[in-house]
Amino acid sequence: MGRHVKPTDSKIRRNSVIAMTGLVPVGLVAAAATTAGASPRALLGIQQHEAQPTAAATSLDLSSVVEIPQSVPVSDTVMIAAAAPAPAPKAAPVAEPEPAAPEVLPEGPLGIPGINFDAYRNAERILAEENPGCGMYWTLLAGIGRVESGHANGGKADDKGNLFEPVIGLPLNGSLRGQATIHDTDGGVLDGDTVYDRAVGPMQFIPTTWNQYAGDGDGDGSANPQNLYDSTLTTARYLCDGGLDMRNLAHSTKAIHRYNNSMAYVANVLAWSAAYSTGVTPSPADLPRIH
Repeated sequence: MGRHVKPTDSKIRRNSVIAMTGLVPVGLVAAAATTAGASPRALLGIQQHEAQPTAAATSLDLSSVVEIPQSVPVSDTVMIAAAAPAPAPKAAPVAEPEPAAPEVLPEGPLGIPGINFDAYRNAERILAEENPGCGMYWTLLAGIGRVESGHANGGKADDKGNLFEPVIGLPLNGSLRGQATIHDTDGGVLDGDTVYDRAVGPMQFIPTTWNQYAGDGDGDGSANPQNLYDSTLTTARYLCDGGLDMRNLAHSTKAIHRYNNSMAYVANVLAWSAAYSTGVTPSPADLPRIH
């Protein structure tokens, strides 16, 4: 406080009132005055007249009045609050649709993997339309699939029949007993070998035979020897070539022997075919060693 003449009792009372009002923001006083129809000076106990203030009023020593902090008027605060738009509520995240799970195909008899089982039956259906006189049956195809690649190494293929790892045989260079020597015919396109041909896919076709009988078993517009559906349909077409009827044992034997020039191979295929028809595992005597 500044130095000044000691106030009278009247001034002390006035200053006490003014000092107390320092605790009330001016904006609130103004708002209260407006609401009640009175001026802020009247609320503070200060007389307001139309005429000029009296000498007593002008003698008020303002140096001892506590400074009233200026606050934002209520009206301004309301305007600021109204001007600030409320944040938009966050939209709930839309859950991504889960991809459809691949169809679980049932296993065939004696543990044939589901995808192979479906491919064998698919080839039977197609041949029944293409060449009904052949009498193709799926268990014969399953017998060849079992002997050639163990049903693609136990059905290691995706839900479309594409093998996870390609099946490629040894080079046909005549180094094994009874093996023919076949030099490269496809530039290594199918078997990756530009020197000798190799059997390809789960049904083991040499490139020249594949290119002659290739079938599109899965209907995707192309024939792929590493696809179970394509490879199985191609096998069925090859076996039926020449007007052979698989319901005739002599014909089926001839067809299988043409597929692999080994009577032990023929015996194994027919034994597994019969096993898949009956659900009875063949005995070792029915499965001679294939050289």
